Amino acid sequence: MIAIVYPQFYGVGGIARYLDSFLSNLPIDHPQVYLITGDEHRVPRTYSGVEIIHIPFSSGRLNLFTWGLQARKQLIKMHAEGKIQWINLHFPPLIPGLFLPRYIPVVLTAHTTYLGMSGQFYETKHFDSQWSNTSLAIKSWMEQRIFSLTSKVITLTEQGRQEVLSYGFKGPITVIPNGADVKTFTPDASIDKDIDVLFCGRIEFRKGSRPMIEICRQLIAKKPDIRIAIVGYGDDDVWVNEALAPYSKNVLLTGKVPFSETINYYNRSHVYASTSYYEGLPGTCLEAMAMELPAVVWDFLFYRGLVIEDSTGYLVAPNDFGAMTDKILNLLTHSDLATAMGQKGRGLLESEYSWSKLALNVLGVFSNEGKDE
Repeated sequence: MIAIVYPQFYGVGGIARYLDSFLSNLPIDHPQVYLITGDEHRVPRTYSGVEIIHIPFSSGRLNLFTWGLQARKQLIKMHAEGKIQWINLHFPPLIPGLFLPRYIPVVLTAHTTYLGMSGQFYETKHFDSQWSNTSLAIKSWMEQRIFSLTSKVITLTEQGRQEVLSYGFKGPITVIPNGADVKTFTPDASIDKDIDVLFCGRIEFRKGSRPMIEICRQLIAKKPDIRIAIVGYGDDDVWVNEALAPYSKNVLLTGKVPFSETINYYNRSHVYASTSYYEGLPGTCLEAMAMELPAVVWDFLFYRGLVIEDSTGYLVAPNDFGAMTDKILNLLTHSDLATAMGQKGRGLLESEYSWSKLALNVLGVFSNEGKDE
């Protein structure tokens, strides 16, 4: 009997997608699951054997405090009634995790850490942190406190596991990747592919918004008729829009797109590309590969095992703009190669990253069989 705690279930972010996929693929005989979430942007959703408990929420730090306190009260009540044995906290955000009662065992799913999001995990600095040193110190303290409340940790990648170890966590850490619902993300061959290159995700410094612009410029210089789509939004929107304004004939900027509509952009595209410097495990890359798109990405640990060199795509040394441009153009020129890579990518998703399998692995962590990997 598990209570999942996450305030922004109805958002469009990666954790919201993760939870929707997990709940949609629970086995028939799964234990009772309660989802404690906010009501912001609420839409009707039901899952077999899952009760959704809404606590009023609107975005903002103050509301995260009040929401976290109300969630704590709800958890204590449910535990006293014998309804839950475990709490499953997903972070970020951190604030709700500060109020978890110590006597209920916690499994923390650490999608990212602020060590990673600040760029300080890497020996080489790839991007500037958006937070001051004081702010990062506060966030680090909050993370340390949450780790002190945690019995077990789930991370999405080996890089995530190493980040958690950097905090001094001594308990079991299990690596279970994010996945894609291959039943939902299935390519439709009847749709015309009118997009050559697709970038999809948050438009932020750590997600590689600035190098993405340079790749676009080089692609257009070498292939003047290229068609590029950038699907997403974020803190660097204004700069990106201004930088790409001269290239409006080549680049489509969609802004915020509902989750249900992203499938159309995958179907219309030939190649998925990403210049992201930091991810948990990128959901858009998983979805693109499920849709049989070859992937061209920077060579970071969080991509290893998913993007396999010369098999499901290309791994390019970070900030080697010329190499990434050439790899993308090579796939556009050699359609048979791109098709073969895309098919291998979907095969990998079906065998190793399918949520029907991953949901069982996640549930295993809440039992005595959950082991450190």
